Amino acid sequence: MSTQWPGGILSKTAPTITAPTDGEGGSASGMWTMDEVLVHEKAGNWPKILLQGELWTWGYNSQGQLGKGDTTSYSSPIQVGGLATWVKVSAGYESTYSTKSDGTLWSIGRNNDGQLGHGNTTALSSPVQVGSLTTWGKISAGGHSIYNVKTDGALWVCGKNNVGQLGTGNTTDYSSPVQVGSLTNWLSVSGGYRHCLAIKTDGTLWSWGEGADGRLGDGGTTDRNSPVQIGSLTTWSKVAAGNVFSTAIKTDGTLWTWGDGNDGCTGHGNTTDLSSPVQVGSLTTWSKSTAGTLNMIMLKTDGTIWGVGKNEDHGQLGQGDANNYSSPVQVGGLTTWTDVVSGAEMTFARKNDGTFWTWGRNWNGGLGVGNTTNYSSPVQLGSLTTWVKLPVHLCNARSGAGIKTS
Repeated sequence: MSTQWPGGILSKTAPTITAPTDGEGGSASGMWTMDEVLVHEKAGNWPKILLQGELWTWGYNSQGQLGKGDTTSYSSPIQVGGLATWVKVSAGYESTYSTKSDGTLWSIGRNNDGQLGHGNTTALSSPVQVGSLTTWGKISAGGHSIYNVKTDGALWVCGKNNVGQLGTGNTTDYSSPVQVGSLTNWLSVSGGYRHCLAIKTDGTLWSWGEGADGRLGDGGTTDRNSPVQIGSLTTWSKVAAGNVFSTAIKTDGTLWTWGDGNDGCTGHGNTTDLSSPVQVGSLTTWSKSTAGTLNMIMLKTDGTIWGVGKNEDHGQLGQGDANNYSSPVQVGGLTTWTDVVSGAEMTFARKNDGTFWTWGRNWNGGLGVGNTTNYSSPVQLGSLTTWVKLPVHLCNARSGAGIKTS
């Protein structure tokens, strides 16, 4: 069995590789299994195609988080500046963060807790570079915080820290980026509203911040202001921190959740809170899970999208109704989805033809379809087929963003 990937074919015969020198190059020929790909990704020698393009935003704009130099909300996508060198974007509560292909980090929007990283608490309605470094890598916006794994594997944070969500060993807010410890073996990070999850290059899973409802997964409900390991397994692959619950995928393709079970958002057929990771069903075909407010949206390896949790009022699960679901349900019958991300009661998804789709709550035009109507089934955002990236994470965000080619 093999799978098409932008850099080649994945199957059971290991390829010949040429490792990159900067984490974004390299080459490969032959075939790999998906597990082998994960091993090489962790080692930093799996070649990556650095997709870049224009940054577009839409929706609620009370703090200038759309980057247009004003505080006017827009119900259709607007371009931020004229550059086409943006590679990642992540949105928190009324703030937006982006990185460019040169490794610089930029931020806009709400800044009352110093979450923009500029050493002050001044809101910004146009993007401003955070410092002068060119080594920013994987970003994830929390509720009022920002998390970033640099290219050297160090984890840096700033913003609100009242329950230890920055992981710095205290509850002090920081308006400029500070490093979490001294380790350089962080692989990925996901910021929730008041807690954070991260995976190290050895496949271990870590959490910190608010422990209510068991969302840290360490078996209790105590707040942690420093990273604590969840169990002892070394097979964790992807994580997503929501408002009050958490989700992760292992290298074997299994899906796990824990935290607040209200409205069935953890996918176990009930509304029970969980303080340790519990597997959702028995399937091994999950490729991505994203955590919203009290809902979770997932992607399978066959290109299907699934949702679970809260759906009433806004239709954020894409089922065409307003029913809550405590077990995963498929969104339509298509097998052409390549990416998905869930935010504050809204969902964004991308198909393999480069089209952008949205559904759920449309407060202040957050869905980007030119109106403020809620949609309980997927609706296409415009007619373009040049969207290359969705936001990395949407933590309690009421606005949307995406990167597309011209």
